[in-house]
Amino acid sequence: MKIFLDSADIKEIERYSHLIDGVTTNPSLIAKTCNQRYSEWLDTIVHLVKGPISVEVISSKCDDMISEARKISEIADNIVIKIPMTEEGLRATRALHDLNIKTNVTLIFSPNQALLAAKAGATYASIFVGRLDDIGYAGMDVVRTVVSVYREYNYPTEVITASIRHPLHVIEAAKAGSHVATIPANVMSQLFRHPLTDIGLQQFLNDWDRFQSGKKAV
Repeated sequence: MKIFLDSADIKEIERYSHLIDGVTTNPSLIAKTCNQRYSEWLDTIVHLVKGPISVEVISSKCDDMISEARKISEIADNIVIKIPMTEEGLRATRALHDLNIKTNVTLIFSPNQALLAAKAGATYASIFVGRLDDIGYAGMDVVRTVVSVYREYNYPTEVITASIRHPLHVIEAAKAGSHVATIPANVMSQLFRHPLTDIGLQQFLNDWDRFQSGKKAV
């Protein structure tokens, strides 16, 4: 399973650039963290990350999405255009597929939506598991179903498990066969940690200090 960082924060992307396979952004993340000109921000990210970088269109009409997407995609070869899961969005997705522009259909909450995204030629389909969990649905059940359907019919569209809220979502995505998990920085930092690791490391340091002071380690 590939790991993308769900962030528009340059410092967060730099911190994890040695581990991640790509980045996903959205207008909300950019509005919260971007403190420079949009073009400068995007230029910095495409030089930091060699893998796919998802950048979302703002337009809601098909023709406007296509025009916006063509301009954004010219910035770098690794840019993927995020398109909303709407009827207009899927029209744009099909047109962009025919233009060999990669797309990430976002805000998917059901297997039916994911099926339509694949039929439209989406490169990625982003399933928002955390938001589904918030309203009492099992978000990972949708991921498992979509992965199964895509495999059954050999769709090339890759499943992105998005809206990840905690480390359990990450391992459940991997077990479900999700192609990608896009993880926010606060969850990414939790993946490194385990209390037994901390205890073991402290024990090693304590033993070494005793050794250095001429006492036998226990």
